[in-house]
Amino acid sequence: MAADRYTIITADSHAGGSHAQYREYLEERYLADFDAWRAKYRNPYKDLAPGDDRRLRNWDNELRNGQQDADGIVGEVIFPNTVPPFFPGFVLFASPPTPDEYEHRLAGIRAHNRWLVDFCHQYPERRAGIGQIFLNDIDDAIEDTIWIKEHGLRGGILIQPVPPDVHDHIRPLNDPEYDRLWTVCQDLDIPVQSHGGVGSPTYPPFKSSTILHIAELTFYTQRPLVWLLLSGVFDRFPRLKYVLTEQGGGWLRGFGQNLDGLIKNVKEGSRGELRFTEDMAPKRLASEYIHDNCYLGVSMASRFDVENRDVVAEGHWMWGSDYPHDEGTYPFTREHLRVSMEGLPTEEKRKLLAGNAAALYDFDLAALDRAAAQVGPLVSEIDAPLETMPDEPNMALEGVRRRDARREMMIG
Repeated sequence: MAADRYTIITADSHAGGSHAQYREYLEERYLADFDAWRAKYRNPYKDLAPGDDRRLRNWDNELRNGQQDADGIVGEVIFPNTVPPFFPGFVLFASPPTPDEYEHRLAGIRAHNRWLVDFCHQYPERRAGIGQIFLNDIDDAIEDTIWIKEHGLRGGILIQPVPPDVHDHIRPLNDPEYDRLWTVCQDLDIPVQSHGGVGSPTYPPFKSSTILHIAELTFYTQRPLVWLLLSGVFDRFPRLKYVLTEQGGGWLRGFGQNLDGLIKNVKEGSRGELRFTEDMAPKRLASEYIHDNCYLGVSMASRFDVENRDVVAEGHWMWGSDYPHDEGTYPFTREHLRVSMEGLPTEEKRKLLAGNAAALYDFDLAALDRAAAQVGPLVSEIDAPLETMPDEPNMALEGVRRRDARREMMIG
């Protein structure tokens, strides 16, 4: 460890291949279909469009590593970011495949997983990749989960939420049939990842649907946790590791307390005119499962998120930058940390910024410490309060200051 510098691992970054790169990882029997699909596809995302150099951050090692080093970050946990073969759009926002789409979409995420293995193996000390699975077919999901583990994607598996409008062809998350998958994840010590901003159903084509989608997005992002928790998954699999990434964290305390009240009502046998039997609720309180089973990858953390870090167990809270997204902390990570973690002891910051993520994702922390000795931010800098904002702060830095200012006004 470099005593005068911080080692930083971001528990939330994103990467993906280009269509040309993904083609090299597709099974041969899908190449003709891919070429036909690619000829018609038009990318609606500016930062992924041809001619925009920002898209290169997803796969260009020199550019990506250079920007991460400049930001003081030496390790990263990698979620997907581009458009895999046969997907209708951005990988995280795409709805789960219909039965007609499933074969080709599955081929697409398997191509991404193969690409990601090679991408991470180029810099194994600094990259932990997260593999993707679909839940349409549980046997396929188990097969892919084992493949992901065997091929060194240490970040675990990313499961898509199951929106209510796909329950006719994908089992809801409280279905006991998933226990076969959770058994594999627990026995092989594979983290189960849930990323923010996803899980919404399809909205009708009205102008008001956009604002309705935004208003309900948090609910649908949190829905998988509720379904797993209340259906007893963490009872049956007490060593299952469930990671909530880019979803904040401070909200979990009140959220868990509300579910605690519901669980108590059910165990008592009634709530209003409703009647229950005790086996309708999990054995323990929601706040206990959140504390023991949940991990947080808190991107663009607010002071509120940091102050409530003990809502999960010691070692379960990790910081994230959301690189290379425009709303992430790059290139003002140092300034953001000086605001969000102001006043925390140095040794605790070391855990939140690297040690906890290294333990969960099996990073070689000694190797990262050596890299941080060259590019990591100085302890003296990060431990000093930020007195003056940069002339042109980005969205994340402005956001953390505004959120904290609003909270202080409300408390005052």
